[in-house]
Amino acid sequence: MSHTAHIPSHRKPRRSASKLAVRAGVAGGVLSTLAMAGTASASPSAEPVAETTLEMPVLNLDLGADVSSAVTAAAENTRLAAVEGELTAQEESARTGAAAEAKKAKEEAQKKAEAEAEKKAKAEAERKAEAERSSRSTDRNTLKSASASAAPQGTGTVSAPATGSAAAIVNFARAQVGKAYVMGGTGPSSFDCSGLVQAAYRQAGISLPRMSQAQSSAGTSVSLNALQPGDILYWGSRGSAYHVAIYVGGGKFVGAQNPSTGIVERNLSYDKPTGAVRVL
Repeated sequence: MSHTAHIPSHRKPRRSASKLAVRAGVAGGVLSTLAMAGTASASPSAEPVAETTLEMPVLNLDLGADVSSAVTAAAENTRLAAVEGELTAQEESARTGAAAEAKKAKEEAQKKAEAEAEKKAKAEAERKAEAERSSRSTDRNTLKSASASAAPQGTGTVSAPATGSAAAIVNFARAQVGKAYVMGGTGPSSFDCSGLVQAAYRQAGISLPRMSQAQSSAGTSVSLNALQPGDILYWGSRGSAYHVAIYVGGGKFVGAQNPSTGIVERNLSYDKPTGAVRVL
C-alpha cells in the first residue's frame, strides 16, 4: 500500500460548535436557577410566605320568592290542563251531537222516501184500477152494441126456472148473499168471486178450477141472450177473465163483487158480463 494512500478515520465526527454552545447555555441556566432557589430557602432573613384565604362568593337566594313562583307556575299549569280537558269534552260532545243529528236526519229522509214510494204505488194502483174500470165499460158497450145488432128485435135473455143440479147451485149462491168478500176466501163465512162459484158447483157434485181464468174457459160458451140458471158469467176475455159470477135466472146474477159490497144479487144491467159458459 502506498504511504500516500488515504486511511479512513475511526473517530466519531465532532458536533458543530453552534449546537454545543446552545446546550451549554441551557445547562448553565438550569444550574443558576437551582442555586438561587437554594440560597433563598437557606437565608434566615427571608420573610415567611403569608397564607392566602380564598373567600367563596355568597349566593344571595330569595327562597320565598322562588317557592311562590313555583307554586304560581304549578297553579297555572293545572288551570291550563283543566281548560284543555274542558275543551276536549266540549269537542267530544259536539261530535256526538252532530252524529246524532245526522242519524236523525237520515232516518227522517228514509221515512219520507218510503212514504213517497207508498204514495206513488197507491196512485199507480188507483190508476190501473181506473183503467180497468174504463176498459170494462168499453167492453160492455162494445158487447152491447154487437148483441143489439146481431139479435132480432124483441128478443132477450132466456130465463127458465132452475131444476136439478142447477137449482142446487142457484140456491146455494143466493144463500150466501150478504156475506163478506175476502180475497182468497172459499167459505163458509166469506168468499171471493171464484171461491163462491167453485163452492156453488160443489153442491151439484161438480169440481171446478179455483181461479176465475180457468173457470171462464170451462164448459161450453153460450150467448148472453140464451142464459140458463147455473151458467157461469165472466168479465174480461175467456180464459183470462178477472171476475166471475153465477146466473140465477130472471135476468139476475149472484156474485162476490168486492170488499165494499160483499156478496150481492144484481140485475145484469148493473154490471153486464162479457160472456158466459155452461158446465151443466
